[in-house]
Amino acid sequence: MRKKSRPGNSFLKKSSTFLLTGVSIAATGQSTNQTPIDTFNKLQSLDEVVVSASRVSEKLLSAPVSISKLSSGQIAQTASPSFFDAIGNMKGVHMIVPSLGFKIINTRGFSNTTNVRFVQLVDNIDNQSPHIGAPIANVLCPSDLDIENLEIVQGVASALYGMNATNGLANFKTKDPFSVQGLSIQQQFGLNHVDDPNGVGPQLYNASNLRWAKAFNSKWAFKVNAGFTKGYDWIANDQTDLNPKANQTTNLMGQDNPALDPVSSYGNESSNRKTLTLGGKNYVVARTGYLEKEVVDYHFQNIKGDVALFYRPGRDREFSYTYRAAFLNTVYQRSNRFRLENYLLQQNIFQYKSPLFQFRAYVNSENTGDSYNLRSMAENLDVSFKGTNQWYNDYSKVFNDAVSNNSPVAEAHHIARQAADNGRYQPGTDAFNQKLNELKDINNWDIGAALRVKAHLIHTEATLDLGKLLQTRYNLQVGGNFREYVIVPDGNYFINPKTTDKNLVYSSYGFFIHASKEFFQQRLQLSGVLRASKNEYFQTNWNPRLTAVYAVSKKDFVRFSYQNGYRFPSIFEGFSNINSGGVKRVGGLKVMSDGVFEQSWLKSSIDAFQAAVNKDVNTQGMTTQAAIDKNKGLLKRNNYSYLKPEQMNSFEVGYRSVLLHNKLFVDVDAYYNIYSNFIAQIEASIPNTTDSSAIPAALYDKSKQARYRLWTNSKTIVHNYGTELDLRYVINDHYSVSGNVSYQTLKKTDKNDGLEDGYNTPKWIGNVSINGNNVYKQLGFNIALKYQSQYYYQSFLVNGNVPSLWNADAQMRYSFVKQSLDVKAGATNLLNHYYYSILGGPQIGGFYYTTLTYHLH
Repeated sequence: MRKKSRPGNSFLKKSSTFLLTGVSIAATGQSTNQTPIDTFNKLQSLDEVVVSASRVSEKLLSAPVSISKLSSGQIAQTASPSFFDAIGNMKGVHMIVPSLGFKIINTRGFSNTTNVRFVQLVDNIDNQSPHIGAPIANVLCPSDLDIENLEIVQGVASALYGMNATNGLANFKTKDPFSVQGLSIQQQFGLNHVDDPNGVGPQLYNASNLRWAKAFNSKWAFKVNAGFTKGYDWIANDQTDLNPKANQTTNLMGQDNPALDPVSSYGNESSNRKTLTLGGKNYVVARTGYLEKEVVDYHFQNIKGDVALFYRPGRDREFSYTYRAAFLNTVYQRSNRFRLENYLLQQNIFQYKSPLFQFRAYVNSENTGDSYNLRSMAENLDVSFKGTNQWYNDYSKVFNDAVSNNSPVAEAHHIARQAADNGRYQPGTDAFNQKLNELKDINNWDIGAALRVKAHLIHTEATLDLGKLLQTRYNLQVGGNFREYVIVPDGNYFINPKTTDKNLVYSSYGFFIHASKEFFQQRLQLSGVLRASKNEYFQTNWNPRLTAVYAVSKKDFVRFSYQNGYRFPSIFEGFSNINSGGVKRVGGLKVMSDGVFEQSWLKSSIDAFQAAVNKDVNTQGMTTQAAIDKNKGLLKRNNYSYLKPEQMNSFEVGYRSVLLHNKLFVDVDAYYNIYSNFIAQIEASIPNTTDSSAIPAALYDKSKQARYRLWTNSKTIVHNYGTELDLRYVINDHYSVSGNVSYQTLKKTDKNDGLEDGYNTPKWIGNVSINGNNVYKQLGFNIALKYQSQYYYQSFLVNGNVPSLWNADAQMRYSFVKQSLDVKAGATNLLNHYYYSILGGPQIGGFYYTTLTYHLH
């Protein structure tokens, strides 16, 4: 069990001193705290708040699907240090933190560290990493200086937006340089690792941002954004054994387990183990491996910026070009953890917007730079020092010698490991650092650790408002998109299975039509969307959305929706081709894994078979061959096949209203989802013989089989449901209170095969905040409380329970109106209770920050 570490008495003194002495400067074109209370909190104006859940502007109260919005003013009033952190306190949002520079948002379940089911847009532009198939958190997002507002669509949005938006969608809208001009400078200093249980002392955090926008006249304008962030990442050092029962039949448990596999230690996983017959017993023994903190640099840095030029040839028409880039050093988590080092992500964007027609085209380009796989690094540091066969031979010899000298078995294993590890690279030494730098430049995970990927995403889309063009009585939109991924084969991570000397290309396109009409004196609005999507490896998918919104009164709206969602396999799921630790990870498209599914046997059955053989040898005195013959019936052939798209159907009802004389905003919804064809992974092996009588013996011996990890589809049909409630109450012109709560759970699974993606979501998530604005002159404050229930986390890295979470955030702010200067000092996880956001990730403690904002007009 993981225990939360409690802070010492010193952290309050340290953090208080920092908050009082921290210096920071920020500037924006206009202050966010000059009014008594943010306009969104003035609920009398709520019916004017506009969102774009249906690709057209519509009022929040009457929007046909679940959607939440934060304005720049609201963001400034939160206790969060940035707009991206503030998303974690919105209705139904589950945020996980694999690292300081890599935070993942999700809604309605099935969360993971590479969230390919949740789409993230900036001004309607997808900012995903091409080869990952998902956004890398806030790496390529705007800074707080340029955020106008943000919207979160809870639940499926595939019919209108496509692009795999089955769990939800976020859209970040930036400020218009024609209306928000001036120079903006922001400097934030922070402090983390206060009383860190991993022995790291307090570390400074720095975030500097600049925005400059100017309109030359009514036709031309530009804006420039630049940001620099630097800090020291949270530490992943979970020592829980992932393989505690490997030697249970010989009573070797805990630190005496020779197959010990701590969560945050790499190089001692399944592929780094071997069964040794020593003294008539079978023992599972693993290589020693290295702790994560021994093979990774935890210094975090992000340099990002954008430049944009705008031209308005006439009323309501606009052309724009934007270049955006980010240069990143951080830790990234997938089924393994990676160090992203000198990682470069770029976007080139062209857009045209008018009331009738919109067009956008953009290219996302990715270069992973000097990044490397932490697991492969640890494995190959061990192998570089001494080959695996030699290491096990040395281990066996010393173990037998120790036993013959009357050493107890457990002690003999420790003596054997110490002797076999003699001469091993020691962390911190020159030889260790030299070998680490050598391995991180070898692009072959069997002998090195480099992640060398160059990839591009090319996207074009257009929408036409036929209703306005034809002046019909209906609202009618049509649109289409084309997307192409271009991957430069590197020979390790990706290959081109068709033509080895050309780039790998993966494309899809789609079309949609959206119609809506109001009835019964505009009290009932019905709408329908139909999207057709085609991927070059699959048949055309048809995805509908049907919605109905009924106005009970001018400020009471009931809504219903049915939506069908889809998700095509990402580049990594479809085309990966990686050798790592003797296991080949292969994409699930037939062009990549033809024949493997038909010839392989499931690793889950092989593991059960090997454990049963070892048990019979160790407890029944059987020979290995006799135990193999007895237990061979446990082996199962692989009955899975090549990838298909994921599918889901979602039903939702909801209610929005403004009550109590325009003081209380209420938004509540309930949903029911059905998922099928989950894209998942299996492990399987092909024996090196076709002789049926010899296959069991080959599957017992790892050296006599080819091992694979394959992308496929789960046969499980998953039902999940939930409900969400959002409340905001304005007490007076100075005080307001808000809160939200969400409940989400799995209802049942049909044809359960255990391959469905981990639900990885707390049943209960709740947030409550109290906001004071101009409580004394321009002084304001915010106090926020968060609760997450315990939940089961499932991944290829680790499975287990994530403990429940209680957190408190707080901030105080002051606005010097004449000097256009805003000051904000605050803390997240104020009480510094270290916790795990996910398993396999770091422990997260308090973060204390000070931000000053200066406005230069």
